[in-house]
Amino acid sequence: MDDRERDGDDDQYRLETRSIHAGQDPDAETGALMTPIHANSTYEQDAPGEHRGYEYSRTGNPTRTDLEANLASLENADYGRAFASGMASINTVLNLLSAGDHVVTGTDVYGGTHRIFTQVYEEYDIEFTFVDMTDLDEIEGAFQENTELLWLETPTNPLMSIVDIAGASEIAHAHDALCAIDNTFATPYLQRPLDLGADIVSHSLTKYLGGHSDVVGGALLTNDEDLDERLGFYQNSVGATPGPFESFLVLRGTKTLPVRMDRHCENARAIAAWLDDHPDVDRVYYPGLDSHPGHEIAAEQMDDFGGMLSFELDASLEEASEVVSNTEIFTLAESLGGVESLIEQPAPMTHAAIPREERIAAGLTDGLIRVSVGIEHVDDLIDDLDGAIESALD
Repeated sequence: MDDRERDGDDDQYRLETRSIHAGQDPDAETGALMTPIHANSTYEQDAPGEHRGYEYSRTGNPTRTDLEANLASLENADYGRAFASGMASINTVLNLLSAGDHVVTGTDVYGGTHRIFTQVYEEYDIEFTFVDMTDLDEIEGAFQENTELLWLETPTNPLMSIVDIAGASEIAHAHDALCAIDNTFATPYLQRPLDLGADIVSHSLTKYLGGHSDVVGGALLTNDEDLDERLGFYQNSVGATPGPFESFLVLRGTKTLPVRMDRHCENARAIAAWLDDHPDVDRVYYPGLDSHPGHEIAAEQMDDFGGMLSFELDASLEEASEVVSNTEIFTLAESLGGVESLIEQPAPMTHAAIPREERIAAGLTDGLIRVSVGIEHVDDLIDDLDGAIESALD
């Protein structure tokens, strides 16, 4: 799949151009090329209730408006909403549900997603069923009369499983349910779920779209006007919105998204191939490998295979912890998607909230290591991993 053009106002421009220009024009008053940071909490009204498009910055801010337009363009969406974090965007989708509703989702969703599902919204009488999302029959079998939402990640975090977006969306719609997908790992540069049938796309802007590990944010994109109005109501009512400086930082990040993603993907492919031949590595989770069970689907719905990968060592929790603690270029840290390479161990870090028995059953072993491959020189990255593995296991 390699069609980064979109219909609508920007249909003459490809994503690489829209990432720099969509939603952003030089400032009409000053000619400033970069979007101004509108550090305002409130705005003058011409008469009571008569404003010029903005009244209070929780409801709307010009810098945030430019960001939302830019993100919508990249995702081939008509509407975009920005949030203070990726979790705030996920929470806003869950705000669409009511007590007694049911959600179908994946066994290896991001740990923070699993936590808000099971420790927050289950307390509000919303039921969640976790299934293997790579099996469309399992997805179909999990639907109930009260299922209102199918929540997807692809590639998943951290096992890099691939979900057939078009097939899963078709199942959700056959049951009159919404299909929402977390597209953080792929970004709109590599994958555009709305084009494949999804109703809502969620992003952690903290990751690749920001791209520099200096901002936290989230976003929701859709083509459904009524759905956008509902999301906008909760965005304003709950108030988890980004400030103008955060919005500016993400806009700076999206300008270089295509060139960064090309290098992320190039480096990840090389590291995955090297790990696949390493004697101490039992398994590599990267959809760009021909051996990956979701490789063919990924090749159809993605333009490249991303900068995230995981690998499994035949090692104890302590040995794997020693590996991730002894790299020199890779930084031991949570999060992902920045220009610098990060390494982490899901069991005691990003997925610590999941009970061990449930975690192991989902394939999240003690020896699993997740890598966010940065844009450094790939030979330096391989040498760094090689040294850390050797020192811990040999």
